[in-house]
Amino acid sequence: MTSVPASAEPRPEGAGGTAVPRHIAIIMDGNGRWAKARGLPRVAGHRQGAEAARKVLRAAGEAGVECLTLYAFSSENWRRPEAEINDLMGLLRFYIGAELNALHREGIRLKILGDHSAFPADVAKLVDGAVSKTAANQRMTLAIALNYGSRGELAAAAQDLARRAVAGEISPHDIDEDLIDRSLYTSGLPPLDLLIRTSGEVRLSNFLLWQAAYAELLFVDTLWPDFDGDSLRAAIARFAGRERRYGGL
Repeated sequence: MTSVPASAEPRPEGAGGTAVPRHIAIIMDGNGRWAKARGLPRVAGHRQGAEAARKVLRAAGEAGVECLTLYAFSSENWRRPEAEINDLMGLLRFYIGAELNALHREGIRLKILGDHSAFPADVAKLVDGAVSKTAANQRMTLAIALNYGSRGELAAAAQDLARRAVAGEISPHDIDEDLIDRSLYTSGLPPLDLLIRTSGEVRLSNFLLWQAAYAELLFVDTLWPDFDGDSLRAAIARFAGRERRYGGL
C-alpha cells in the first residue's frame, strides 16, 4: 500500500519563519570546472568544495534541517584517473581527522550511504571510527554518500528481500514500498524533501532515485566551491515557496 511520505506533514519553521525541509540532499558538482577556470589542479577544486561543505553544514544546522546528505563519491567515480582518486582519498583522511571532534561537539551524527569498504583500509577504518564516535548524537545527521550508486542500492535491497523470502523470513506478499524503503541505506532518515544539484547540470546521476520520488528538485548554476550558507538559505526559501501535493489537488 502506498503511503504519503512523512514529509507531507507540517514542516518546522526556521528563525525567520520560513518552512524548512527536514532532509536536504546535494549533488556537489563543479569542483573540476571551478579549478580549471582558475588554472588550478582539480584537487584544488575538491579542497575548496570541502570548505563549501563545511559552510553548508553549518547553515543547515542553523536553519533547523534534520539531515543533510552529500554525494561525495559515486560508484562511477572509480573511472576517474588514479591520481585524482588518490587525492580524494587524501582529502577524506584529512577532513575526517580535522572535523570529527567538531562534528561530535556539535551533536552531529555521521551516517554513510554506500559501500566504503572498497576504499583503502585506513580510510575505511577512519570512516568506521567516525560513525561509531558520533552514533549517539541527535542534533542533526550528516549523511555522506561514499562509493554510492542508487541502482546498486536498489539491487542490493532486492537481493536482500529475495534472500529473506527464500529463507521464509518474509512472504513475497509482504514486500511493499515501506519494506523496500526500510531496506535502503537511508532507512531511519527523514524522507527526502529537497534535492539540489549545483553547476548547471540537470540530471540525478544515479543519486537517491527512490528517495527523490516526492522530493523537490532544484538545479542551480553555481559551481559547488562557490555554494555557501547564503546559497543554502536561498534554496530553502525557494523550497518554502513551492506547493507540494503528492498527487492530490
